[in-house]
Amino acid sequence: MARRLAAIALLLAVPAFGAKIKIGFINSITGPEAPIGENLTNGVALAIEDLRKQGIDVDLAREDDTGKPEKAMAAFEKLATRDRVAGVVGPYTSRSAAAIARLAERYKTPLLIPAASKEEITRQGLKWTFRLSATTEDYATILLGMAQSLGKPRTMAIVSENTDFGASGARSAKAYAAKHGLAVVADETYAPGSPDYRAMLASIRAKKPDLVFMVSYVADAILLMRQSRELALTPQAFLGAGAGFATVQFAREQAISGNVFSSTQWTRDVSWPGAKEFAARYVKAFGKDPTYHAANAYESMMIMARTAAQAGGNRETLRALLKRGKWNGIMGEVAFLDYGGYTNQNRHQMLVEQIKSGRSETVWPPPFAVRKPVYPFPGWGR
Repeated sequence: MARRLAAIALLLAVPAFGAKIKIGFINSITGPEAPIGENLTNGVALAIEDLRKQGIDVDLAREDDTGKPEKAMAAFEKLATRDRVAGVVGPYTSRSAAAIARLAERYKTPLLIPAASKEEITRQGLKWTFRLSATTEDYATILLGMAQSLGKPRTMAIVSENTDFGASGARSAKAYAAKHGLAVVADETYAPGSPDYRAMLASIRAKKPDLVFMVSYVADAILLMRQSRELALTPQAFLGAGAGFATVQFAREQAISGNVFSSTQWTRDVSWPGAKEFAARYVKAFGKDPTYHAANAYESMMIMARTAAQAGGNRETLRALLKRGKWNGIMGEVAFLDYGGYTNQNRHQMLVEQIKSGRSETVWPPPFAVRKPVYPFPGWGR
């Protein structure tokens, strides 16, 4: 036993440079979540470049789940059995990540989830599933805590899509409200891709909530805000729980994105090691700003591949090294901990960004802010 622990400690310190490591990557390359999936693909591409510079040759096996759980499951089974990868990074969506987490246990293949945030994924005591991403509990806490620090909101409306991500985000917001004296006056769910949300938003407007908390992917986030503007819905703050609200596509919709807050896991101006350089490099390579999804995917691939190289591609050793490892890079400090009912969950420092003139800037918490938040919402077009 002592010899094995010593061997693991040595592996932690010395990567197997020159090694060729096979890693699986599952992502929404096509389908409705592809606009965000592109960020993960790009982040992984930059990671592969950096790994090769470090002497780690990654044989990347890519799989497109199109955002569908059944395709994610088939992809994971293929990667674990036929491709015999050392470990898997992905997928993007919560519904796909939730579907394959138990497959990691069945096939004893380490799974590192970069961006899916549904709480329950890492609340099942699973030994082979690790998550770098923060949870929907973290998304709700940073946003609603900020709003209560900046103003005196008493009521809140929740708008969420009827998916794993939406349900988990809404549940987290309600749990926070119950603990901190916020009355939930509206709790609305919708089917993603619906053509018209006006009736739902008009009902919310009639209840005059101080806060509107939304959980949506890109297309719905844009349409919800367009129709909120049409109806002159004007709360103290619009709060977007990451995902669609923390994207370049949303920020560019300047007529409806101005002064909207979004929780995020990374920003281009955060002070974590290498974050600013990553942002500049991403813009040079892809001609657009990265979202937190790109940074999450980059760091997840860096951690998985380096650790797999240290483990010599052995899955059991890789799992042990991920469990005890600590990293400090563009996502700040990363460690896979057991706490508060979570297993192998990174306790990530969340941030809040606010959009001004088509660009997002970090406004919360104060130690990370580059400008002061605009609160309350000043009105449309201001």
